[in-house]
Amino acid sequence: MTDKAPDAYRTISEAADELDLPAHVLRFWESRFSQIKPVKRAGGRRLYRPGDLQLLRGIRTLLYEQGYTIKGAQKYLREHGVASVASLADGAAPVLPEAPRLAERFVPATASATEGNGLRSTIARLEAVKAKLDTALAARDAN
Repeated sequence: MTDKAPDAYRTISEAADELDLPAHVLRFWESRFSQIKPVKRAGGRRLYRPGDLQLLRGIRTLLYEQGYTIKGAQKYLREHGVASVASLADGAAPVLPEAPRLAERFVPATASATEGNGLRSTIARLEAVKAKLDTALAARDAN
């Protein structure tokens, strides 16, 4: 293969070699990521632009290095955009969603600090659940 200028278009074989992926993976990704749009010549021959290659590198990073599923990578691409995914190929860390605080995940909204009754009723419900669990564990241990 001859060396091409960095801004030259690449055939699917050249793109696959450059990305260290099989050509069929690139065709599959085209079917899953609508943002990948190589130029198609007469006869359906694909030509990848430098921006296409950068996006493909970012998708490869999400899938192969970051452990995203196809569905997860699609969601990341939708939420963060093409430029963000393309920048992952340059070593940028993916933007991770902020994890909700533990209290926000497990304490009902009615149990706010200003509502003593809500907190008391939540504690009472939790104590009732604990009592049921203790009874079940004691019955299991007795058998």
